[in-house]
Amino acid sequence: MVRILSGIRVVEIGTYITGPAAAMHLADLGADVVKVEQPGTGDPFRAFKGGLYSPHFQTYNRNKRSIALDTRTAEGRATLHELIATADVFIQNFRPGVAEKLGAGEEDLRPHRPDLVYCAISGFGTSGPARDRPAFDTVAQGASGYLRLLTPPEAPRVIGPAIADAVTGQYAAMACLAALLERAQTGRGRRIDISMLEAMCHFNLDSFTHHFSAGEVMGPLSRPVVSQSYTFECADGKWVALHLSSPPKFWEGLLRATGQEHLADDPRFAERLERVKHQDALIAHFTPVFRTRSRDEWCERLLEQEVPHAPAYDADEALDDPQARHLGIKISAASSELGRFTTVRAPYNFDGQPETEVRPPPVLDEHGEEIRAELARRAQT
Repeated sequence: MVRILSGIRVVEIGTYITGPAAAMHLADLGADVVKVEQPGTGDPFRAFKGGLYSPHFQTYNRNKRSIALDTRTAEGRATLHELIATADVFIQNFRPGVAEKLGAGEEDLRPHRPDLVYCAISGFGTSGPARDRPAFDTVAQGASGYLRLLTPPEAPRVIGPAIADAVTGQYAAMACLAALLERAQTGRGRRIDISMLEAMCHFNLDSFTHHFSAGEVMGPLSRPVVSQSYTFECADGKWVALHLSSPPKFWEGLLRATGQEHLADDPRFAERLERVKHQDALIAHFTPVFRTRSRDEWCERLLEQEVPHAPAYDADEALDDPQARHLGIKISAASSELGRFTTVRAPYNFDGQPETEVRPPPVLDEHGEEIRAELARRAQT
């Protein structure tokens, strides 16, 4: 078991995704994350599909402990402040000003832990004309210019997972780690402010760089056309994904794997830049070709020719791939709510050792008594 952040305590008052995701990354690294929730209801994500243990909540709250505190009361606020005195990091993702109303603003907490790393996640930042606007994943994707890179232009609709929420949580966790590293050297605790807009603009850096340096406004097909990326449906209805990039050997390997060597002499496809110009024609040509064999057959042929490819799996297939099994990406633990909680382990390996143990997401106030007992023992010493 590798717990790099063992000895670090994080207190999170987070809801939905950004704050809980940031805290989860630290928990995955071994930090003791205490999730403070409203009594009775907890994090609103708990009830996203009814009940108090939705899969949405499970995704971002593993490896944590839960305590229910009503910080609008004097008793609840006092317990929070006792907890903060033991903490290294505090994470919240409220709109600016809300944490202060709950007794969880920086000025409320720092007297109880002067070297606290205080992380505040917002939608649009702590100042400016959009400061108080509500923000969720789609809003941040749209405001940062990223949504247009994912949306089919012919029939606009939002597709894909909550990228902005997840990305903001990762950036926030990275900032917390940097602040902890500095604190170890200086003894000083920092305040971190990070907004979903800023995080997604940085994540969308490639698009802005193309605009600034070449005057190009990228669209949904800009990158896949240049990188020569494809998805084709096979005879069994399953998909295969290809990424030919720029080396000629990958294009030549594709021709051999598919028996289409004659395309090497087609002026539309003979050179990479011509293939970029004529990608629609190339897709039209290969679409019926790939429908002649099953996905497994195509993967075998592509592998023989060393063409960069992968089955385009659904979630019910991906973790059963031999390589995913070899790496032990799927992990599980006993759960009082589910019988067995199964998830994906953190991706890093320290000294060749992955973290394969996981604590299921807590039920509401599961550790309240335990945490209060810890604080009581500390008060007696």
